[in-house]
Amino acid sequence: MSILRYLAAPLAPLYGAVVRARNRSFDAHPERAARLAVPVVSVGNLSSGGTGKTPLTLFLAEGLEAAGWSNAVLSRGYGGRRAVDPMSVETDSDPRQTGDEPLLLARRLGAHRVVVGRKRHAAGLRALAQRPGLRCLLLDDGFQHRALHRDLDLLVLDGVRRWGKGRMLPLGDLREPAASAARAQALVVTRAARVPDRAEIEAWWARHGSGGPIFWIDFALGALRHWPSGTPAPLPLAEQGPAFAWCGLGHPEAFYADLLLAGQAWVATHSFPDHGGPSPADLGRLQARARAEGAAWLVCTEKDAVKLGADHARALELPLYVAEQRVTGGEPLLAWVQARLL
Repeated sequence: MSILRYLAAPLAPLYGAVVRARNRSFDAHPERAARLAVPVVSVGNLSSGGTGKTPLTLFLAEGLEAAGWSNAVLSRGYGGRRAVDPMSVETDSDPRQTGDEPLLLARRLGAHRVVVGRKRHAAGLRALAQRPGLRCLLLDDGFQHRALHRDLDLLVLDGVRRWGKGRMLPLGDLREPAASAARAQALVVTRAARVPDRAEIEAWWARHGSGGPIFWIDFALGALRHWPSGTPAPLPLAEQGPAFAWCGLGHPEAFYADLLLAGQAWVATHSFPDHGGPSPADLGRLQARARAEGAAWLVCTEKDAVKLGADHARALELPLYVAEQRVTGGEPLLAWVQARLL
């Protein structure tokens, strides 16, 4: 145990007691959860760190829109410092205002599709005012935001990391006790191809869950795009020589593993904290390290690329490519969500 975790150990029981008391209050008084005029689908998890909530939210938003369920995404906008709250996120918004994940969603989904706000009910009202024809709303990272009523709760579990150490913060990774899983109508297991024993997860859900279905999905890197030009490139990119990979994710090892699964080798990596990224000076140092490792180009994620600007472009000397991520195997989940919304 690190010294910080050792010092924080006495806080874990207190944190757990506060979370349980808060949940009991919402369970006893469901009227405390404000309602919106359209159904709300929440995508969230029990643990801290990256489980794939945002790409899953994007997949559902695109799939539901294509099926006639016009929608918008509500997000807290973690890391954003907004002068206006709630705030609509457009393709040219400042990531320092909106947070990186909402800007990524907006660039993929288009105008008037993402609203950020600490109070998600207010964000939902803004989304409905912008697009009066909305049929549903998606709540990104919403499992703990119980102040907004949701009609469907999807609990996301990383199939590789699972429930971590099974302990509450700060000693473990859990934001809530495992028993809270019973609030979810379905469990969505990500990185399913790398799950060594599905029976273990099924037993965990049978013990703690609601009895709803389990959906198994994967993430795959489908292509590369040159930054900042946007020119597409194949993955793997053999003719460029060795790559140097970097990212600022909650679970960076997953990105590096996904590159290898896509056939893209790398000679070294660098991980920033979740939602973090390089300054222009940091980018210069990354390139120096990449050259020292024998790399000829850099690769990062879409979430990282939205934080890069003109100053980064001026500091860039090596080619930088952005790996696009997509959900595979998600069609049964999408069909189930549509059926539940009817």
